[in-house]
Amino acid sequence: MPFAPRVLRRVLAGATVALLATAVGCAPQPEADASAKSSGSAGPSCAQGKLATKTSGKLTIATDQPAYEPWFKDDDPSNGEGFESAVAYAVAEKLGYGEDAVVWQSVPFNKAFAPGEKTFDFDINQVSVSDERRKAVDFSSGYYDVRQAVVALKGSKAAKATGVADLKGLKLGAQVGTTSLDYIEDIVRPTRDAAVYGKNDQAKSALRNGQVDAIVVDLPTAFYITAAEVTDAEIVGQFENKGGAPEQFGLVLDKGSALTSCVTDAVDALREDGTLAEIEQRWLSDAVDAPVLK
Repeated sequence: MPFAPRVLRRVLAGATVALLATAVGCAPQPEADASAKSSGSAGPSCAQGKLATKTSGKLTIATDQPAYEPWFKDDDPSNGEGFESAVAYAVAEKLGYGEDAVVWQSVPFNKAFAPGEKTFDFDINQVSVSDERRKAVDFSSGYYDVRQAVVALKGSKAAKATGVADLKGLKLGAQVGTTSLDYIEDIVRPTRDAAVYGKNDQAKSALRNGQVDAIVVDLPTAFYITAAEVTDAEIVGQFENKGGAPEQFGLVLDKGSALTSCVTDAVDALREDGTLAEIEQRWLSDAVDAPVLK
């Protein structure tokens, strides 16, 4: 006797559900932690002292020459003295490399973040992190929050400036390729072209000789210049940050370097455990509040 249409529909529906359940049961199922496993296997190895460095078992760190105070001391990055030398060795230790495994290399400031393969594992040289520079190199997370400052000879017209508007008619100078120069061009926008120098030493000489009215450098460098190098100069003031996020110095690495995440983790750990603050207090304690130029 044929099934009634309603009964037949119920039988067919039940058979369909059974077949679907069987198919699902036989299909391969993803593991609950598959994403964690794939993420871990794809990530770089940060094994202590066994990173994929330029020279096996060694960590090659670069900076410019001369290496200025207070970032380095006695123009010798390898002595562990000065803020950036101390930071470099602290990062090396976090990565599993002792002092005897660190090799220093001299690389000009602009070359450190220029396009092309690097000869170093990371560079430390007051290089500010920027989107433009990220096109050519990788950066670690920031190891120092920095402000830019104006230095002028005491008693000069520039020394009397209290705001950005007072700087517009002055002859200002800065090192090429730096955020100091960016601040002159983007924030001050002076009526006279900025004087651009290959090294900060040249900018300081120009200030001494009256070739420029003032120079722009990062704040710790400004304190050192006025305390030890151009003692008849003073800090006119510091600029406000351009945007919400502070300007930061970052360690420079090859674009797409396998070390970037490991080095970033090391810097983050040093910030979290207070090591960066301790190093800053020791070497940059003079870089305290200076008048803000608005």
